[in-house]
Amino acid sequence: MTIRLENLEAMIRGEVPPPPIGQLIGFRLVAVKPGEAVFDFEAGEKHANPMGTLHGGVLCDVADAAMGVAFAATLEDGESFTTLELKINFLRPVWSEKLRAVGKVVKRGNTVGLVECDITNAAGVLVARSSSTCMVLRGAQATGR
Repeated sequence: MTIRLENLEAMIRGEVPPPPIGQLIGFRLVAVKPGEAVFDFEAGEKHANPMGTLHGGVLCDVADAAMGVAFAATLEDGESFTTLELKINFLRPVWSEKLRAVGKVVKRGNTVGLVECDITNAAGVLVARSSSTCMVLRGAQATGR
């Protein structure tokens, strides 16, 4: 599936299936517009690390999805993208609770973009903040991505 705003909106409406990673982990896209995406996620025991808290890699996946969709919603015809770098700060532990990840494009250049994501709990408390650098791909680079 080509990542276009229309396809992402169709995913929210249930007309297009979510990507396999979203199904595996359990996060879902709930809102999208150019440069912004919102995902909801319910953390539970199946997402725990050996210490019983939410595994950090799961938070990275959710943040990466929110940032990637926010950036993808800015792409033109014939463009795709790849993530060059991802950073995350874990600010408080999570066990079992509803989380929301909001990805926002900070700067979308012709080739490189900066995207951020805040992950909050149901009370609106910040549990993690992430940032990502994305590179726009065109032509042969974009083929198959």
